[in-house]
Amino acid sequence: MDTASAQKRIEALRYELDRHNYLYYVKAQPELSDFEFDQLLKELEALEKEFPQFDDPMSPTRRVGSDITSEFIQVKHRYPVLSLSNTYSEGELRDFDSRIRRETNTTPAYVCELKFDGVSISLNYEKGVLKHAVTRGDGVQGDDVTTNVKTIRSIPLKLQGSGWPDAFEIRGEILMPFDVFNRLNSEREANGETPFANPRNSTAGTIKMQDSAVVASRSLDAYFYYVPGEIRLTDSHFENLEKAAEWGFKVSEHTKKCMGIDQVIEFIRYWDAQRFQLPVATDGVVVKVDSIPLQNDLGTTAKSPRWAVAYKFKAEQVSTRLLSVSYQVGRTGAVTPVANLEPVQLAGTVVKRASLHNADIIEKLDLHINDIVKVEKGGEIIPKIVGVEAESRHPLNAKVQFIETCPECGTPLVRIEGEAAHYCPNEATCPPQIKGKIIHFISRKAMDIDGMGEETVELFFNKGMVKNIADLYRLNPEDIASLERLGDKSAARIIDGLEASKKVPFARVLFALGIRYVGETVAKKLVAAFKNIDHLMEASYEQLIDVNEIGQRIAESILNFFGNSENRFLVDQLRQIGLQFELSDEELEGTSNTLNGLSIIISGTFEKHSRNELKKMIEQHGGKNVGSISKKTSYMLAGENIGPAKLEKVKKLQIPIITEDEFLAMINV
Repeated sequence: MDTASAQKRIEALRYELDRHNYLYYVKAQPELSDFEFDQLLKELEALEKEFPQFDDPMSPTRRVGSDITSEFIQVKHRYPVLSLSNTYSEGELRDFDSRIRRETNTTPAYVCELKFDGVSISLNYEKGVLKHAVTRGDGVQGDDVTTNVKTIRSIPLKLQGSGWPDAFEIRGEILMPFDVFNRLNSEREANGETPFANPRNSTAGTIKMQDSAVVASRSLDAYFYYVPGEIRLTDSHFENLEKAAEWGFKVSEHTKKCMGIDQVIEFIRYWDAQRFQLPVATDGVVVKVDSIPLQNDLGTTAKSPRWAVAYKFKAEQVSTRLLSVSYQVGRTGAVTPVANLEPVQLAGTVVKRASLHNADIIEKLDLHINDIVKVEKGGEIIPKIVGVEAESRHPLNAKVQFIETCPECGTPLVRIEGEAAHYCPNEATCPPQIKGKIIHFISRKAMDIDGMGEETVELFFNKGMVKNIADLYRLNPEDIASLERLGDKSAARIIDGLEASKKVPFARVLFALGIRYVGETVAKKLVAAFKNIDHLMEASYEQLIDVNEIGQRIAESILNFFGNSENRFLVDQLRQIGLQFELSDEELEGTSNTLNGLSIIISGTFEKHSRNELKKMIEQHGGKNVGSISKKTSYMLAGENIGPAKLEKVKKLQIPIITEDEFLAMINV
């Protein structure tokens, strides 16, 4: 390659790698597999070595990807957070071992650890008490997510036992277990939201949320695997982990000390097959030199420790035949295409179906019926088609065309601008939408109607007893008791459950209505802002987006819902039945309009109240919490440890800064 071509290729690679770093660390929406990314990185490293005249200290080969956002205070890491070099073959592992033995003149012991696929975290303790939890960030500093991390029950707030240093740091990975991930995606789909692609994406989104109560509800977990070498607990990495376990940290029980590279490879082969039995996502094995003095002798490059390497498992992939494509209609009307496959064994289970997500995916894959398709389990959990063996396609195979009408009711489908999904707009009579709305309405987090479930709703619907949620309250015990598998006791339980649901508070009733994008948290925000259903139904677009965390998409969905006369009629029916459509006197107590029209950003740490408590007070008194600074920001409520960049922006825009005491005086507390 000549010099001009090399320069052009180096610049192109740097641009692409920077873009994919951003997608992975900031947006948590990777477009490349780890293997594809690493191949590009290795190509850039080789070119930079061959053409040193194009050296750039800002090159992706010289930095760690960043996940810093403007919504959290940045904290500098006491010790830099480096990333691991990746390897994908046993041969490369043996090369790593040969280099270690050659440079140290020893045959070292290694520690093998499962490589968890989550979000990196550094915990800092002072005198045994958790002080800061900081994300990887750019390796030098990261976001302080301490409030969110404190909700993770497997993380000790105070260390157990004794013997830990006064200043102690440990690093690990925050994860979302598969069962929690499945539950969360079911809830997102029920709310008309796009499901997360894999547990890592959902973890990354959760740990950066502004509402720690929501973080707590998602039951995150964490495993710990490294105490920085500068903290001399013992001379053995493995013994350091044992000490960490004694102090209350969750260290993987599968971590193993191996004598020589053959034992390392044996460990990797075992877990390559057994990883699918684990409750959390893993994507490889980390191999570390056990001796900390040897680690210090081997040192680091600008980017990675030279005493450790990550062996990445290849995603298990199989080929099978696409038999057909069917279409499912959700309660919000979203139509999801599903690939029906010849049954095939994949990652320990038999796969017969794979989600195709939307029309764009089908078009991108250029799918034809009877194609031989390549199937992987994305994030080790969701089967997905990743490619087509086009060369083996029969010329008469019919191209898959996305349907134009609803498979359930025949209504022409619509596609909202800016969204990937197609929708059936027939909310009133499309069977799966009606049943889905009723199932959502009776669910535990909505009306929580005792004695009813999906099968009961299916039975009532098929018998013509219910056509909407209001019909539930018109059921009589005799009709219920006469149905198959039900009787007098079941009927009494259902009727009692329906009666008890009339006391369910307004926020849950609003959530139960099933308005697209209005989940539990959004429903609470709307109820706090508008107080009753009439004010909400009459709210303008501007009034809606003025509510904290209500954006364009949610506002338009609310306007569309209440713009439908049938939905307004349904609300009137439910109100006459006796459901709660306004805040109770008890809930209204302590609220006012003192902060009406004011947008307030909270920054720093406070003495008298937590940030969440202060946010709640702002909403109770009619104000709006904002997460970013703009000319429209009315005040900054400032505590200790505000980020200098944020403070500078506030001063530049001449936004008034108020203390906690001044804020409390404003609302007469």
